Formats: sequence, structure tokens, C-alpha cells
Amino acid sequence: MSSIEWNEKTFSKFAYLDDPQIKGGRVAYVLTKANMKDNRYENTVVVEDIEIGARRFIENASMPRFSPDGRKLAFMMPNEEKKTSEIWVADVETLSAKRVLEAKNVRFIQWNDDSRRLLVVGFKRRDDEDFIFEDDVPVWFDNMGFFDGEKTTFWVLDTESEEILEEFEKPRFSSGIWHGNAIVVNVPYREGSKPAFFKFTDIYLWRDGEEEKLFEKVSFQAVDSDGKTILLRGKPEKKKLSEHDFLYLYDGELKAINEHLGRNTGQAKLDGGRVYFTLYEAGSINLYLWDGEVEPITVGEHWIMGFDTDGGRVAMLIETATRLRELYIYDGELKQLTDYNGPLFERLRTFEPRHFRFKSLDLEIDGWYIRPELKEDEKAPVIVFVHGGPKGMYGHYFKYEMQLMANKGYYIVFVNPRGSNGYSEEFALRVLERTGLEDFLDIMNGIEAFFRLEPQADRERVGITGISYGGFMTNWALTQSELFKAGISENGISYWLTSYAFSDIGLWFDKEVIGDDPLNNENYRKLSPLFYVENVKAPILLIHSLEDYRCPLDQSVMFYHALRDLGKEAYIAIFRRGAHGHSIRGSPKHRAKRYKLFMEFFERKLKKYEEGFDVEKILKGLE
Repeated sequence: MSSIEWNEKTFSKFAYLDDPQIKGGRVAYVLTKANMKDNRYENTVVVEDIEIGARRFIENASMPRFSPDGRKLAFMMPNEEKKTSEIWVADVETLSAKRVLEAKNVRFIQWNDDSRRLLVVGFKRRDDEDFIFEDDVPVWFDNMGFFDGEKTTFWVLDTESEEILEEFEKPRFSSGIWHGNAIVVNVPYREGSKPAFFKFTDIYLWRDGEEEKLFEKVSFQAVDSDGKTILLRGKPEKKKLSEHDFLYLYDGELKAINEHLGRNTGQAKLDGGRVYFTLYEAGSINLYLWDGEVEPITVGEHWIMGFDTDGGRVAMLIETATRLRELYIYDGELKQLTDYNGPLFERLRTFEPRHFRFKSLDLEIDGWYIRPELKEDEKAPVIVFVHGGPKGMYGHYFKYEMQLMANKGYYIVFVNPRGSNGYSEEFALRVLERTGLEDFLDIMNGIEAFFRLEPQADRERVGITGISYGGFMTNWALTQSELFKAGISENGISYWLTSYAFSDIGLWFDKEVIGDDPLNNENYRKLSPLFYVENVKAPILLIHSLEDYRCPLDQSVMFYHALRDLGKEAYIAIFRRGAHGHSIRGSPKHRAKRYKLFMEFFERKLKKYEEGFDVEKILKGLE
């Protein structure tokens, strides 16, 4: 009998692939495994020879980058004792390697066309052991911590002499890429006293200590270059951050590539004058090629989770609703190169979501549901999932909690309400300053459409859950409807005013989603679940991370305190470590405990009808 089954630790058995890179007949990528015993993730750079099928490994490494001549591989290794990052360069044939740089904070490396110099982008802070000082906003950022006067650092590293040839600094959130022997630098544009992060950018060409401004106050950034032409992603000018990103080529003149497609662009790469890019499309992420005209490369019910190109050959990671991402090669036809998780999925049942379309107010909306294994006439409870965002997207990718709970006998329902990614820009903007209104009705109308399709779904046992915007919507749903008999809200918003003033992105995101003039705008109270807590009748579990600076901890603590003050059944689990994405990036033991809490709360509230939530009993044996 197989020891592999769906539970809170199943995630640790999977292999996770990331950051594919291709050069000639070789592909490199990062393979990550969760080590439950040591409570850590172990990264290995894998180098595959496509032609002969040979596979070589560099342990404790990440960020692989082939040199343009294909002879070298640069990669990162952490020095855990010194808490620094090391850059190494290996001979591709032998993988014999040398360390070429040790630095405290490195975020990006890229080879120059000479296959000798590396552009290294990192950052530096004051790092006073006693206090943090700031004269800019925000003071912190999710997964980065306190800025403490952060500056972006740029180094040109000669990998032969192992010396820094050039260095310069720019404001935080700057980035850069090689453009021939120059560097194209993206710098956040400032509007008065504060930077216009992610909305407007100044773009410079830096060469030998001299700067030339290419663009001022534009809404795109340079993402790739072939030395002659720069690939830009974004828009010439955005009025709203939630607008879509498109692609443009710049060689002295600006040329639009894919505006006409009307969908949001993801990753993009230049290769031989052609542009490869991913597109968010109604629950899928597909890969396209522009070569004067746009043509599809891989279009289907999947998500392209990263890709790289070289000479018309593409290495990509493809994930579906029932299979985690694996490595594929496209060179005229699509071939699967890895199957790390295949043997596991042969022993684990997965359920293919069923797609449905429904009318909600003035729109047609996409929805999906997973039907568990049921006996004839057996009723099953329902869990409604709400994605993050609001410009997130559900669809054809692997969602661990959904498969876990479907295997426990629950219907799973999820929809893409207005505001979601993958549709027209107008669709994405409809949620602005109306968050919780029509988008909530889209979700409720989707649930009703689902009930019409599945008579075995039990209307009396419906739960709701979500993270971030999904957490906000869970809080909101329990204050606005009595349909839900249990809720798990993760990292959600309960009071938009404190989110505006406390969140790392509140000064611009909340002002767009909820409205300008937060101190006087009635939306900040009207659209906040906190002011409707007296309506809550269902038990709720709030899960939050102490280090979440995107939707800070005050959001769940306020909601919890107000609920308990009114005698409501509410529980809160605060994880001591982990940023906003702690649900998938927390330590292995952290994640196992979270999955256990998630699973057991719905089991007790939608199946066993138990009062209370004995966390010590539930988590016994998980230490």
C-alpha cells in the first residue's frame, strides 16, 4: 500500500522547478525540495544536456545564467555563516567553479555579450544595529523588510580578474540590464515628495559614468535588449496601475508589439530580433511569438510559469490544474523534458476542474468547480475560493489546497470576478473604488450557477476562503451573507484606512482600489468589513503572518478583537515568521501547520459541527 496520500505534508514530497535558462543544447534550472526534518528548502541547479539526456547538479545554488558563448555558467550560492551571497562561475563542460564575488545583498546578475563581465544589481542599507532611519516612503516593503535608507547598487564585475570595474547607485526599486556595453537603468519617477512606484519610470542609458535620459515619466520599463533594440514592458503612460502591460520595441523609435491583443503581458524576451512573451488569457497563461506578426507557440489549459529562449528554441515550465510544473522544450514541436512528480501523481488522485460560464449583472464570468468522488444521492459540503489581487486570476494551474480538500470530499468552487486578470483592461478596471460590491455579487452569482449544475452540493454547508484580496473578500462575505457557515481569512483587509496608512503599497494601491483622499473618502469605511462585524454569524479562522507588510497584521487583529468583543466565534493564528506570501513561501513546518489548520477547521465546522477549535490537539505531532 502506498505511503503517499493527501495530507498537510504532501506538498513536501513534490519537486518544484523554477528559473529555466537555455543556451545551445543545454538547459539549466533550479530544483527545490522541502526538507521537513531540517525545516528548510534545498535548492539545486540542474544542468541538462538536451541532446544526450545527461544531467548534472550544483547543490545549494540558484539563479543559473549561461554566458552568451555558452562556455560558462554563473550562479548564486548563499553563505549561511556570513549571511552573504556568493557569485560563482563554472566551466559548463566540467562544472569546475570559482567564486568571483561575495556581497551582502544581490538581486540580479546578467552576462555581458563579451561572456566575461557580469552586471550585478543589489542594494545597501544603513544597517545600524540599534535603530532604523527613513526619510522616504514607504518605510518597509513585503519580503524585503525595513528599507532603512536603501539604495540600489550596480556593479560591473570582471569575472577573470574578479574585480569590480565600475559601480554606481540609484534610488530603491531601480533596475537595469545590459544594452551592448551600456546599461539601461529603470529609476522610479518621483511625484513631489514621494516616488511613483510601479506607475512611472525614468529610463537612462549609463555608459562609463555618463548618463543619457532616454525616457521621462513613462509607464514602461526596459526588460531585455539585444544591444541594438530595447524591449519595453508596460505602457507609454498609465492613468491607473491596474491597467494592462503591453510590449514595445525601441531603437530610437517606439514600436508597439501586442497592444492589439488587449490582454495583460507577463514575461517577455528578445531572441534574434523576435519577441517571445506570455499572455494572461481567461484562466490560462500562454506563450506567443512576435516576428512582425503575433503567432501562438503554446496555447491551452495551462500556465507557462517561466521560460527562456535561444536561437528559436524555447525552454519553458508548464503547469496544469492537476500537475505541477515540469520542463518542456519547444523547437517547432513541444517536448516534455522532465517528469519529477509523475510517479507521485500516479499514487495521488487529482481532480480536473469543470469550467462553466455564467451571467452576473452585465457581464459573462468564468467559473470552475471540482466535483469530489461521491456516492449516488450523497450530499457534499462546498468550499468557495477567492483569489488575490483583485487583479489575480484563477484557472488552469495547480492549487494545492483545492486538490487537498477535494480529496477530503468537498466541492471546490472558484470564479474570476470583475477586476481579475486575463480579460480586457476594462474588465480589470471595473472593480476600482467599488471593491466588495459588484465583484462580490459576481462571486455570489457564480455560487448560484454552480448549485444549478450540481444538485449534490449541500447549500447548508458552504465555506469560503482566500488570501490577501481573497482574505478581504472572505471577511466581507461573512458580514454580507448568511450563506457561508465557516470562513478562513488569510492575510486579509478589514479596515481600508489603516491599510492605506500602514501597508507598504497603501499610499498608491489603496488610493486606486478604494479611492483618493482616504482621510475623508467614505469608501474607506463603507467598504471595510470591520464596520459590519455585528452581522457575522459563521465561525471564522483568521490566519496571518507577523512579517506581512502588504496586508499588515493589524487587519486581522482588529477584525478578531471586534468579533470576540461581540461574542462571535473567531480564532486567530499568527505565524511568527514569513511575509505576505507565507502560505507558499513559509518554512516547511510552517506550511504543514497552516495546511493542517486549514483542513481541520473546515472539517470541524462543515462536517463534524464541532464547537471550539482545540489547536493543541489538532497540531499534536507536527512539531
